[in-house]
Amino acid sequence: MLDKDIITQLKGIFASLKSPVAFRLTGIPGAASTEEMKAFLDDVASSSPRFSVTREDADVAAPRFEIIRDGNPTGIAFCGIPNGHEFTTLLLAVLNADGQGKNLPDEALVERIKALRGPIRLRTYVSLTCTNCPDVAQALNLIALYNPTVENMVIDGNVVPAEVKALNIRSVPAVYAGEELLSVGRLSLGELIDRLEAKYGSEKEGVASGATREYDVIVVGGGPAGVSAAIYAVRKGFRTALVAKTIGGQVRETMGIENIASIPHITGPQLADNLREHIRQYPIDVYENRTVEQVGLDGEMKEVVTSSEKFRTPYLIIATGAGWRRLSVPGEEEHVGHGVAFCTHCDGPFYAGQSVAVVGGGNSGIEAALDLAAICPRVDVFEFTDSLKADEVLQEKAKSAENIFIHLSCQVLEIVGDGLKVSGLKVKDRIGGEEKVYPVNGVFVQIGLTPNSAPFRELLPLTRAGEIIVDRFCRTAIPGIYAAGDVTDIPYKQVLVAMGEGAKASLSAFEDRMRSR
Repeated sequence: MLDKDIITQLKGIFASLKSPVAFRLTGIPGAASTEEMKAFLDDVASSSPRFSVTREDADVAAPRFEIIRDGNPTGIAFCGIPNGHEFTTLLLAVLNADGQGKNLPDEALVERIKALRGPIRLRTYVSLTCTNCPDVAQALNLIALYNPTVENMVIDGNVVPAEVKALNIRSVPAVYAGEELLSVGRLSLGELIDRLEAKYGSEKEGVASGATREYDVIVVGGGPAGVSAAIYAVRKGFRTALVAKTIGGQVRETMGIENIASIPHITGPQLADNLREHIRQYPIDVYENRTVEQVGLDGEMKEVVTSSEKFRTPYLIIATGAGWRRLSVPGEEEHVGHGVAFCTHCDGPFYAGQSVAVVGGGNSGIEAALDLAAICPRVDVFEFTDSLKADEVLQEKAKSAENIFIHLSCQVLEIVGDGLKVSGLKVKDRIGGEEKVYPVNGVFVQIGLTPNSAPFRELLPLTRAGEIIVDRFCRTAIPGIYAAGDVTDIPYKQVLVAMGEGAKASLSAFEDRMRSR
């Protein structure tokens, strides 16, 4: 089933395995799907003498297998063959179970995971074409590995259509804890731990909150601006720490970037991987999967508190970026994951053959409409202003598509549905005043980004939009505090601009230190 070249690559990947690993297959005897999974697992097992495949017969909706390490269950299981983007999830699950892999959490996160109160039974529904699903599946697998009371099954939604329909899953990854929906969409390991702690509790409340770490410069944020700032800071001789939810930030959800000079084309995930590899070349202490909970900016030493530890520094660079902006209209919140979506690459396939709406006429909105037009019979695009903001080349492509219909000067009033599925979008014509409900099955919100400045809202001057106000040197109103990238009031939100602003922030910090001596 697997190509010979892939098996050869697997032999290299698994050459260092120390523990015996068994794949325990459960399926209906004689069923084609069971035999197909058996062939897949046999091919994977052929890559290392440490592997074996066992089999149990059972009447299940779709074949599945567990990963057993050294005779003990790991808590990790897969329902459906993990091909596509989830093939990497399988490889990492095996390596992580053996104590290997660059994605292993640090000590503070491990302690929080171990302290989770179980039992916790997780089901992670994914699509094999989803680019966000592996991050969540891999993070939950790590939680299962470090806490024996946690189990996680990664489920390919295509092999259990009745289950997906019953749950009305329209966005992935969708994570269920027991029978309750825990999360929809991409979350970091730290954010998932936060949600599990909130739902199930922890044996050690504030388990790692006592650790205090001091650095010359602390950069908060792991996107293009944050990584650039960290690199420039360490090159100037600062002891540098980077504190972030994830390396790459929002750029991970961009599938095509073609305007970085010298790089004709790169995807967001590729760029994020490149950023991670670059910071590994320097002595930068990276604290990933952290969420800032509290900030103290008074005095010479600034403090940043996460759920894992406290950081202190005389020079703080804020590069927390931005997140998807919501419509904030009735019906939106209750339909997220059930008809309201933000990523066409992950969730578009759920709406194949159905009518959908895209809200937003910028680059992201028109790109989303073009993606959806390939699988949906009708795509209605709604723009609040009287003209599209997308690049001319994208506008021309959209206008030439017979099934894309563009509506200007439109205000979205409500997303119509019953809480389980969307049936329409209520829109007001801003010129004539007429209101109309467009029958659609899905709404993709593409109205730009909102700055991630909440922890600093009461401490620093912000614009009405919530952007941190900086001068042309990236200095804020408080000495020793700098900000860079999309979280600031710089006029252009671009990857290349963010990188330059991050560099500028560190250079300004270096200049300020030189002047203070």
